[in-house]
Amino acid sequence: MKKITDSIKEAIFQDGAAAFAVLDGASVPELLGRLDQWQPNFECLYRGQLAPDLAAAAPYLIQLEPEGEFTEWLLSKGWGGHWGVLAASEADLQTLRQHFRRFLTVYDESGKPLLFRYYDPRLLRVYLPSCAPEEVTAFFGPVKSFVMEGEQPDEILRFESDPAGALKPHSNKS
Repeated sequence: MKKITDSIKEAIFQDGAAAFAVLDGASVPELLGRLDQWQPNFECLYRGQLAPDLAAAAPYLIQLEPEGEFTEWLLSKGWGGHWGVLAASEADLQTLRQHFRRFLTVYDESGKPLLFRYYDPRLLRVYLPSCAPEEVTAFFGPVKSFVMEGEQPDEILRFESDPAGALKPHSNKS
C-alpha cells in the first residue's frame, strides 16, 4: 500500500507547477523553529515586524520541494492535524503572498472586520463548494489547485477551477 505522503505528493506536485503550503502558526507546533532549521523559501502573510507571540501564531506561505526535509516533516507529521492547506501554482512566492493576503480579512453584515482562517482545511473544504463561480475565480487567482485533508486523515481532497469558475473537486483515499 502506498504511503499517504506519496499520495499527497502526487496530488500537489503535478503539471510542473510549484507547490506551496499555507500554514497556521497557531496550529503547527514549533513552526518557526522548523522554518529556521530547514530554511525553505517562506513569507509570513502578516505585514511588518510582529511581536514574538503573534509571529508564532501567524499564517505562513512556504514553498515546498518534493524531497525537501520540511516537506517530509509537514506531510508526515501535519497531515490530519489541520495545520494548513497546500496549493499548486506557477506563480512565485511573492505573487502568491499578495494574492493570499487579500483573503485574511472578511467583513460581517455590520461591516466589522473578521479574520478569515481559510488556510484551515476544515473551513476551506466547506467554503469552496459554497462559492459562486466569480468567488471561485477570485479565490483561486493564480492557484491551479488546492490540496487538503478530508474529514478522515486518509482522504486527500483536491480542488481545481475551470476558466468559468466551476469548481472541480477530486477525492482520493490512500
